[in-house]
Amino acid sequence: MDIKNVCTPWLLCIVFVLIVASAGFLAFLPKAKAPITKNSPIATTTSATLEDFIVVSSPLPNTLVGSTTLTVSGRARGSWYFEASAPIRLENENHTVIAYGNITAQGDWMTTDFVPFSATLAFHTQLPGSLGTLILTNDNPSDDPAKEKTLKIPVRF
Repeated sequence: MDIKNVCTPWLLCIVFVLIVASAGFLAFLPKAKAPITKNSPIATTTSATLEDFIVVSSPLPNTLVGSTTLTVSGRARGSWYFEASAPIRLENENHTVIAYGNITAQGDWMTTDFVPFSATLAFHTQLPGSLGTLILTNDNPSDDPAKEKTLKIPVRF
């Protein structure tokens, strides 16, 4: 019996199994997301939204923020809040926090429905033409990263 005739079928089987196993492994890897840039669209023209959790009606993405206060309004599911509030911050283009506070539910937040909110942030005058980001995060008292949700809205100064 020729060793070549015995090894070839087994070698082909092993190679086939390795290819199938590799393809199966690759199918379960997380898909790469497109990088977020200054020009990335993140919302519609009438509101900024994060799936079905929060809708910000003001400010709209790329709004010109011309003063030293920013009023934020919209609505969020009751699960976004804890004790009727959730954190909010404003960062400049260097990712330095220039204002922070909380949005406040304007109704019963212990619901699965949307509840209106508002907040006003005060900050120092920024360089005209510079960019910033308004960041709204659900209140997550568990500190479980899997439960954290964040909506980022670009603004201009």
